[in-house]
Amino acid sequence: MSRESPSEPTREELIALVAALKARIAELERRLGLNSSNSGKPPSSDGLSKKPRLPGSLRGTSDKKSGGQVGHKGDTLRRTEKPDIIKRHTATCCAHCAAKLAASMAVGVEKRQVFDLPEPRLEVTEHQAEIYACEQCHGVTKAEFPEGVTSAVQYGSRVKAASIYLNAQQLIPEDRVAEVMADLFGAGLLCPASVASWGAAKAEELKPFVDHIAALVDRAPVRHLDETGFRVCGKTQWLHTASTLTLTHYRVSEKRGAIPTTLVGGVIVHDHFKPYYTLSDVEHALCNAHHLRELKALIEIEKEPWAKKMFRLLLKANTAVQRAAAQGASFLADRAKRRILGLYDAIVSRGLAFHEQQPPLARRAGARGKQARRPGHNLLIRLRDFKDDVLRFVSNFAVPFTNNQGEQDIRMMKVKMKISGGFRTQAGAETFAALRSVISTARKQAWNILRTLSSPPKTLIAQMST
Repeated sequence: MSRESPSEPTREELIALVAALKARIAELERRLGLNSSNSGKPPSSDGLSKKPRLPGSLRGTSDKKSGGQVGHKGDTLRRTEKPDIIKRHTATCCAHCAAKLAASMAVGVEKRQVFDLPEPRLEVTEHQAEIYACEQCHGVTKAEFPEGVTSAVQYGSRVKAASIYLNAQQLIPEDRVAEVMADLFGAGLLCPASVASWGAAKAEELKPFVDHIAALVDRAPVRHLDETGFRVCGKTQWLHTASTLTLTHYRVSEKRGAIPTTLVGGVIVHDHFKPYYTLSDVEHALCNAHHLRELKALIEIEKEPWAKKMFRLLLKANTAVQRAAAQGASFLADRAKRRILGLYDAIVSRGLAFHEQQPPLARRAGARGKQARRPGHNLLIRLRDFKDDVLRFVSNFAVPFTNNQGEQDIRMMKVKMKISGGFRTQAGAETFAALRSVISTARKQAWNILRTLSSPPKTLIAQMST
């Protein structure tokens, strides 16, 4: 009995197969061409083969020479009028004739100052509460110790603040914080468990101040929103940030879509995460750094003609806004604004026409849902449908061109993950978010970090109001 030979594919089937293979090859080539300069991939993913930073930078080259610019005031160590230690150096004989020298022969002093760290040691303060015996009733009265002095021997507020700073700001694990404190300050008996408990206690103490930061961010005219995933108890959770130039508030949530719902009016700057558009009573501004990276990929990989024009237009619009703001203007001249809007519409129209002429992408076997579109086509639809949000920086100078502020505020979580991997408890993650809210805000306010971590919340709230 002879076997039946498989039927030969038809011409239509071969054409469909070739189209599917071409689409697959294009998709794989695009993946290979993506890097940190033309996508959302982090720079660490570029590896050793990454391109030089400047040629691929979205900022482009500058006409300024490298180094200090004309008019820039340099800074260096300056002599202090009240040095802590004065060491006098004398000579015993003349450097010319070898005759003996006396103190009465000194005619002047040449001074040089050396700034250095003091010998590492802890300063011990002993609190003595006097005990009284009343002559009238013979009752015993003991003077009260200062607030916070509760044990016979304990570490002080500055030691605790320094440990919390190293752990929460510099992201040093608790055991290494104990080593640093021992090496630098002589706190040889400090244990990692103490560092963790101090951080938890300080986060709880500063909760009113963290809530105050959140309330100020809610009412700010412009806020930057971003989120990133991290691990808590072996599960993925999300760190959300809402920040301004002077405030930062972090919040831990089990869901990425658990966006803040307490924002009142104003503008929120974000990267087009769709749940943000469920917020009412706010205006939106999209991050153009994301758009520039997507356009750069379309220029380098797909080589779509409209992408380079849009790339240049966005950069020129940003330059025009910066120049106008530098000259004291609060809005663009009508003529300049109309030109930007007109060019924007024209480029989007040409790009859409270009994609409408392209053959549809081949559907994968078993694929369901809408017909897939090319990356450039998707970007064009977003640029068309959210035009006002893309160009919000043109009509409102208080709105930045990018969401870099939000990304900078959230980036430290990735560093934390690389160092420690994540958090073992939910309470640890909540403590970290609270402490980082305080430290980041203090840094933006140009406050002393150790003094901030040693101050009660009422003092910090009052300082924020001044």
